[in-house]
Amino acid sequence: MQGTVDGFSYGMVTPLVAYLMACLGGALGLRCTTRAGLAPRSWRPGWLALGAASIGAGIWTMHFIAMMGFTVEGTPIRYDRAMTFASLAVAVVMVGVGIFIVGYKGATGTALFTGGTVTGLGMASMHYLGMASMSLDGQLEYNTLTVAASVAVAMAAASAALWAAGQARGFLWSVGASLVMGLAVTGMHYLGMAAVDVHVHGTVAPDTGDSAAALLGPMMIGPLAVLVLAGVVVVFDPLVVMGRPAAPATDPRPGIPAHSPAHHPSPRARLSARGPVEHRSRTPQRR
Repeated sequence: MQGTVDGFSYGMVTPLVAYLMACLGGALGLRCTTRAGLAPRSWRPGWLALGAASIGAGIWTMHFIAMMGFTVEGTPIRYDRAMTFASLAVAVVMVGVGIFIVGYKGATGTALFTGGTVTGLGMASMHYLGMASMSLDGQLEYNTLTVAASVAVAMAAASAALWAAGQARGFLWSVGASLVMGLAVTGMHYLGMAAVDVHVHGTVAPDTGDSAAALLGPMMIGPLAVLVLAGVVVVFDPLVVMGRPAAPATDPRPGIPAHSPAHHPSPRARLSARGPVEHRSRTPQRR
């Protein structure tokens, strides 16, 4: 029989908290990505890795907070622990690949398209792998067009976010980009949930897996710790907040001025440099 699916069993609490977590992860990840472009080349991998972990942890936390409000009438829902961990790993790794592409190649052209595509596919893969971790007394079916639309939204959101991260226009710029990214990622999640139909068997309750409250609560400690770490790094690094590099320091040698004075040649020297000038007599010639 057709099961009644409810994605808002706690009202608007879970969507709002999920959206805030997506915005937080996006804001921290984008600032770390921006900082990577301003850092020395030896520090760049660390900043990009922290940005990937922040975005991955943010969207994973968003997904499973939203899933705590997902219920199906007629059957309890359990979650497989190993596959739930796998969805987090997929999110971090694929987002990291996209961020590293843009971080080293720049947020333009082919690099932006490739990085945004990989990052968006990582977001969508995390979502549908997390859905596959569910165990219930029924069968899930997906509407193909709605699933494709959710993947397209994820790719567009990731490309826009990576483009914004490459602009390095200051903290407020990244805050606005993270709000848009959080809205798009949360919209991708609920668009993907709208593609789900559940056919309940009505036979026995699932005997494997853990409930959402028992599983997701302890598992969120790790991603939340990553977000806290990234937040501390952002707060205590002024260059991350400002989003622009400091003026390069000059180190002139003793006795040598930092800037050579401009040399302006005299008019006679300029005329000499042009070569000999043919002088015409002003005396009119006789016919």
